[in-house]
Parts: sequence; C-alpha cells; structure tokens
Amino acid sequence: MMNRFVLLLLAFFQVTSAFAPVSNFGVRPTVTLFAGEEGESGAAIAKPQIKTSQKVETVQKEQVKQRQDAKTHDPISRRDEDFEEAPMYKLMLLGDDAYDVVHVAERLCAIVDGMDEDQAQTIIQQAGGSGEAMCGKYPFEKAELFKEQLIRSDPMIFSDIKEENKK
Repeated sequence: MMNRFVLLLLAFFQVTSAFAPVSNFGVRPTVTLFAGEEGESGAAIAKPQIKTSQKVETVQKEQVKQRQDAKTHDPISRRDEDFEEAPMYKLMLLGDDAYDVVHVAERLCAIVDGMDEDQAQTIIQQAGGSGEAMCGKYPFEKAELFKEQLIRSDPMIFSDIKEENKK
C-alpha cells in the first residue's frame, strides 16, 4: 500500500512539473500518463461520455404549377430558311496604251487567284481592244482587294469592279 502511495505521489509531481513554466528553450520533461509499475496497469485517462442525438426532419415542398405556353405534344416547327448566295462582282481590267504587257501579266498572275500567264495575256489584249476585260467573278470583298492591289502596283494598273447582273 505504501508502495502505491509513493508511486502516486511521484506521478503527481511529474504531472505538475509538466504544467510548470517552460525553461531550457522550450524543452519540457517527459511525463508519464499512467501510474504504476511496468507491466501493471494503472489508472487510465478518463474518457468523457458524450451523447449525441440526431433528429432528422423532412420538409416536403409544395409543387407549384407552372404555366405552359406550348403544349408538350406539339413538335417544334422549324423554319425553312432561304439562303441567298452572296452577290458576285466582276473584276474588270481597264485598257491603257501605256501598259507594259509583261509587267501587267506578272502582276495579274501574282494578285488574282488561279490566273496563269496565258489567261493574263488574253485579258490584256481584250482590254486593249475594247477598253475593258473581265478578269473574274468574286465576292465584293475579294474583288475590291484585287482592285486595290492592282492600283497599288508600280506602275499603276487600272481596274474596276461591277456588280454581276442577275437574270
């Protein structure tokens, strides 16, 4: 009995020293949590009894009727959209006696899509004879681009765009 009392007293001093102010740069002495000799079970740390109760409440929401504009059994009719093709414009080479035929043919081949030297020579001859010749039909933006590039050539090559007449 006396043995147990001494051990309990030592355990008490060790526990109180664990809560003493920290010294030696934060190092605390080791603390024994169980009182008793080795192999002998001592007093264990008490576990608190916690009772938890769970109560689940289910709340049913009311369903609100929504107004339906379209009946669900009717299929949605799709519109048949008519697409019109973009209007095409003619790129016209204007005839000029001052043209260097080799230069104009090179620039036409370089600027206009899909044109070869034979087509360019034919167009230049037609423009010289009748005053203008058609280089091709293109959407407005592309025809305008070709016209601007021909005008910026050095020496300048005169051209124009005309809307294609629909029949």
